[in-house]
Amino acid sequence: MKNCMEYKGYFGSIEYSDEDRCFYGKVLGIKSLILFEGTNVQELEDSFHQMLDEYLEDCREAQVEPEKSYKGSFNIRVAPALHKKAAICAASEGISLNSFVEHAISAYVRKCFAK
Repeated sequence: MKNCMEYKGYFGSIEYSDEDRCFYGKVLGIKSLILFEGTNVQELEDSFHQMLDEYLEDCREAQVEPEKSYKGSFNIRVAPALHKKAAICAASEGISLNSFVEHAISAYVRKCFAK
């Protein structure tokens, strides 16, 4: 996927700062703020790995379960009219609203990852 990298099941963003002339990013999908940076792609990747390894080690030492990115559950808010139409479509297909939304997201994500 564009502008992301993966390590140990976690995803990090990839950004570039013209002003600082460096790459930077953060671990996505968790509440903890884990930042990393580098002046080139290899340094950025090394920093991502190092910062994530430190986070996981800190959790282990504190005997705390590390946050899991993307647990598969999230709340969304949509316009009431869209909610109604989605619920009706789901019912007419004989599936739950959760299944309907999962199918819709899957179709959109497939297009996104195909780019």
